[in-house]
Amino acid sequence: MSEWLVSLEGTDAGRQLALFLALQAALLHAIFGALQKRVTDPWTARTVIDATYSLLAMPFALFVVPWPAEEIWPLFAIAIVIHIGYKAAQSAAYSAGAYTVVYPVVRGTGPVFTVIGAGILFGELFSAVQWAGVAMLVGGILGLAVYNLRHVTIDRARLPLALGLAVMTGGIVALYTTWDAYVIRATEDPFTFLAWFFFLDGLTFPTIYLIRNRGRVPRPLGAMAKLGIQGALTAYLSFGGILVATRLDKVGEAAVLRETSVLFAALIGWLMLGERVGPRRLTLMALIAAGAIVVEAGG
Repeated sequence: MSEWLVSLEGTDAGRQLALFLALQAALLHAIFGALQKRVTDPWTARTVIDATYSLLAMPFALFVVPWPAEEIWPLFAIAIVIHIGYKAAQSAAYSAGAYTVVYPVVRGTGPVFTVIGAGILFGELFSAVQWAGVAMLVGGILGLAVYNLRHVTIDRARLPLALGLAVMTGGIVALYTTWDAYVIRATEDPFTFLAWFFFLDGLTFPTIYLIRNRGRVPRPLGAMAKLGIQGALTAYLSFGGILVATRLDKVGEAAVLRETSVLFAALIGWLMLGERVGPRRLTLMALIAAGAIVVEAGG
């Protein structure tokens, strides 16, 4: 499968698969965020999900995929450090503010920086039409955040902190997207990076949790196990999918398409969290979708 996947790089078939993977990642990323917010506090949810996907990835990393080349290990280490910072910032943002306010800000601040970073690191260029699409998508996302901000009634005193954390998290999203794309392209077998990333990345938060809680595991065990399995499978398909997309096609385009996750987050907020979706939010959501279409068509 690795050889087949690598053979698609730079082809029309690879581009179509990258498009599908980016949109799949958008849907699943929104579900992943809602899972963290809905069942328990974000720190515990992150711990349970990380522990599960690390445990499930371990046998694949150790016994199935080729081991990383010696020169790849330092690149892995940098990726893990960046993701630790991302998860800490994201969990803090979710703890401080409403999901429908925090999530759009996180996702809206990342695409522009990612496109710029991909241009510097990979020499990718966006056309004027694509930049117009980026402006539409980001404008819709941030407009949605402003709308939610005006109507939220919970923890308003903590909103400045939540928004600050959300912007910082968005910056880290751009950083890890660009760096991870660089590492997966530098790794001969893409599944080597995926298996080892999930195995190593999932160790940090559970270790910190056990130290802070003196060895006590999250409870209730049944609910936590269900959350862990759901979150792990979602993470594999979402994050794994976007990583493969950045190897098959432009990093910037994949990053922009992933941010349509805000559309799915709004629907999840409505269907699962009981939040209202009115005509103004529907208009902003349509603007996000139109921006994504323009970016893809303009390429």
